[in-house]
Amino acid sequence: MSNGMLPDALPLTVSPLPAVAAVLLLVAVVWVAARCAAWRTSRRPATEAVAESRSEPRVPSKTRAHAGLALIAAGTGASVTPLLARSQAGAAATAVAGLIAAIGLALAGPALVGGVGRLLARKLPAKASAPTWLAVANSHGYALRSAAAISTLAMAVVFTLTYTLTQTTVMAATSGDLRDATRAQLGLTAPGLGGVPGDVLPALRDTPGVRAAAPVTSTTVLWPYRMLGEPEIESSSALVLTPEARGVLDLDVRDGSLAGLTGATVAVSADAAGSRDAPVGSRVELVLGDGARVTARVVATYARGLGFGPVVLSRDLAAGHTTAGLDQSVLIRTDGTGEARHHVAALAADRPGLALDDDRSGPRLGGVGGTAPELWINVAVLAVLLGYLLLGIANKLIATTTQRRTELAALRLIGATPRQILAMMRREAALICGLALTTGLVLSVVPLVLLSAGFLHRPWPAGPPWLAPVVAVVVAGIAFLTVELPTRQALRVPPAHALARG
Repeated sequence: MSNGMLPDALPLTVSPLPAVAAVLLLVAVVWVAARCAAWRTSRRPATEAVAESRSEPRVPSKTRAHAGLALIAAGTGASVTPLLARSQAGAAATAVAGLIAAIGLALAGPALVGGVGRLLARKLPAKASAPTWLAVANSHGYALRSAAAISTLAMAVVFTLTYTLTQTTVMAATSGDLRDATRAQLGLTAPGLGGVPGDVLPALRDTPGVRAAAPVTSTTVLWPYRMLGEPEIESSSALVLTPEARGVLDLDVRDGSLAGLTGATVAVSADAAGSRDAPVGSRVELVLGDGARVTARVVATYARGLGFGPVVLSRDLAAGHTTAGLDQSVLIRTDGTGEARHHVAALAADRPGLALDDDRSGPRLGGVGGTAPELWINVAVLAVLLGYLLLGIANKLIATTTQRRTELAALRLIGATPRQILAMMRREAALICGLALTTGLVLSVVPLVLLSAGFLHRPWPAGPPWLAPVVAVVVAGIAFLTVELPTRQALRVPPAHALARG
């Protein structure tokens, strides 16, 4: 708050309850995981339990597999949310759906990996090398071990693709909304004056070639509402418009009209109107940027809420509640001729402090539709979480490979050469990498395709084309290095010594 990041109307609350909740949740997760891990062993005879400690159950649990498939189906079902709600909440469902499906893969993984391993074993040619045969046999003979590596790597793929491409797709959709809505070719601002003087707007409307001119200001609005009976509050940027905005902006009005945007009135996005029970004619309570609480009547709903936010204020409602009290900019729609632009430029040049914005992509709407500061926070948090996830995956794979030193020693004692063992482990790493990338991409594709269809009206998301190849390279690097290095270390120990240690 000392840096001005939070408004006075939304004070920062510090409480030990989140930390206590985190500790309790962590303890509960560890307790449940330990109980589940020990449940099967505790119910078996001691001799069978000792035998399974050196191998693993040959038949994966059907209950676990069914639960995993149910979660994958649930994640796929949640992916349709962006088709129903073109909003930030709808976009958030994409990443959540991907993670739910990835958790389902972790549960159903042993059954799926075992099935794939058996299929590969039947399809192997008779002349397949010994390392290849052993790698495939291990994939279905030790399905739990293989599935643990595959599911963790697949989760990294899903996590990276869904979270990153969701952010970039929402940004592209927001920019598209603003681009499609802006009918003005020019804009006037007065950054040195704190706002556009009031006599500029009439002069612009009398300028030859100007078809429409309307003031535009941005502010911050808090909207308290109830969601599922619980109080919620959302802070967002909002435009302050007049009825003349119809000549320079097309918000894709679905009900009502911006002509009624006078007095204590607002227009709201169609998504917000549906989820917060705010149709045309209803009244909503808002908190303006200076902390003032107001009640306004809804006069219109619009479809381009992603670009313009959940609410648009009338100029009368915001009067006296903004910092400067002047309009931040004026949008100008001309007849498109060079003469019209020349006349507007001459008007700006005759008045000190005015600046003409004639960017080819259209005039900018200050404060609305740009890259939100919290996006960079999300990117930073994503990078940190991904780093921890990859580090945990690498540690898990290294530990798993290291635990196989007695298995590798036994293979050497029955005649396998170090080169054959390295070849077998590399083929296992290739199989793990291939299945992880395939399942991760499949689980990511469905949510991202539906997100793109709902937000961009096309089947592919917006984002850097190099992201998927980089993810594939990172996953392959982790899979091969975490298998190669521990295997080489194990092969340096004489097999008799390795068995004695085991």
